[in-house]
Amino acid sequence: MSGTGAGGAGLRLTWVQPEDLIGHELRQAGEEGREVAGIAARWYAAGGLAAPVRAGASSAPVPRELRALAEELMARIADVPEAADRAEPTDFDGIVAACPEWPGAGAYDGDPVALEERLEAAWRGRAAGCVLGKPVEKLPLDGIRALARAAGNWPLRTWFTARGVPADLLAAYPWNRRSAGNCLAENIAGTPEDDDLDHPVLTVELLLRHGRDFTTADLAALWLEQLPAGKVFTAERVAYANLLRGVEPPETARHRNPFREWIGALIRADVHGWTHPGDPAGAAEQAWRDAVLSHTGNGVYGAMFVAAVLAEATAHGGDAHHCLATGLRVVPRGSRLARAVRAAIALARTHEDFATVVDALHAAHRGTHWVHVVPNAALLAAALTHAALAVEAGTEEDFFTAAVTRTVSGGWDTDSNGATAGSVAGVLHGVPGVWTAPLGNRLRTAVKGRWNDPGGTGADYDTLARLTTGLALAPGAAPDQPARRPAARERVLVRDVPATDGEAPPPTATRSPTP
Repeated sequence: MSGTGAGGAGLRLTWVQPEDLIGHELRQAGEEGREVAGIAARWYAAGGLAAPVRAGASSAPVPRELRALAEELMARIADVPEAADRAEPTDFDGIVAACPEWPGAGAYDGDPVALEERLEAAWRGRAAGCVLGKPVEKLPLDGIRALARAAGNWPLRTWFTARGVPADLLAAYPWNRRSAGNCLAENIAGTPEDDDLDHPVLTVELLLRHGRDFTTADLAALWLEQLPAGKVFTAERVAYANLLRGVEPPETARHRNPFREWIGALIRADVHGWTHPGDPAGAAEQAWRDAVLSHTGNGVYGAMFVAAVLAEATAHGGDAHHCLATGLRVVPRGSRLARAVRAAIALARTHEDFATVVDALHAAHRGTHWVHVVPNAALLAAALTHAALAVEAGTEEDFFTAAVTRTVSGGWDTDSNGATAGSVAGVLHGVPGVWTAPLGNRLRTAVKGRWNDPGGTGADYDTLARLTTGLALAPGAAPDQPARRPAARERVLVRDVPATDGEAPPPTATRSPTP
């Protein structure tokens, strides 16, 4: 909102100012094939500005008349029809019809103990990848590379650090202000709160309450009850505001929501995959019900893609190439996201140097916002593919490190991409102790209720893994207390890998008797 008093300092709340939304909406409408050139001309002729490139809000409020014009033009854009030949449906039946290789139903028939071990690695891997990416979120690609090189950490192999980085370089490319104090190698002490981690916790809560039959309205109610409005961003923030205005799902995803094809639904997809091991179709459908609260089209496909990848990975592990191919089976073949992911995988197979792959991706998606789902999903697929090929060729020993560092080094939405890459890599091959040790066992979260109340369940990784395993093994139920693992069984939570030059040796793999 704007300031409340003449001459007072105004509050520039991000992702909601009409004068900022319209620039994003004009671009989004163009991507949907809507004819909005006349509306755009009127906005710019009146003195309106383009949408902020990296920030969530422009630096200063605009005159009242210009804000009113932005509101009027947003309403006009909503009345402009999409291109008649657009092959990017949002309704579920339409999506399935556009996927000729839609997978059949599946189920998990493996060892519950092994499943819980993989899911704990997935939670920890997601957190590690997120924390790796947080300090450089919003920085341009050149800045990420320069900061890593200055610290002797290029190609990227470990946490970012300010040690040894010249002051003028830090001034030119400042760390993300919310992460500089708790996400660098020298100051990580536990897992900091982040929306990329809040949403998976909230999804566990959703499934504990409602089971797999939850509705989009159930999720909306849970957002309002347990998720602070200030902890949601882009499409989620607009959808949240729409709920408070009385707009009902799925219209919450469309009404004045120019971020409807950005990455937000994708970051909410992991738990849907983890709880459908061996059933990518079921995971994708469940992710769809979640995604349509705030997203449409490619924004929904991103969530379905990741859910299907993780459903396959959680059940079978091992082969990243097969898991990515499975994910593409639930994405309309002619969509922008499917085309971008296929092209990115081809690039990763063509170039031995991943920086060359990244440069090609940035050239291909120049002009697309850095939080849009299409380039970010493409980067994720390229990084996982390239890491897997490097391990197969013997040029990399550790898939997890290869995957998360490639992903984050590619820029764009670094913490979100790092989180998803860490989830996939963790569930496929485990997480080295050098990545898990600094994060501890507890995940800080903004989600209310049992996750923060004294004496509540708490957001500990082992607890989250146990609950997620119960949800995966008890379809149709909402088990607050899943079955415990068999007694007298030892589990390995993290893996030992050789320390890299200049690093302290990793901790011995953490082993604990099963309770």
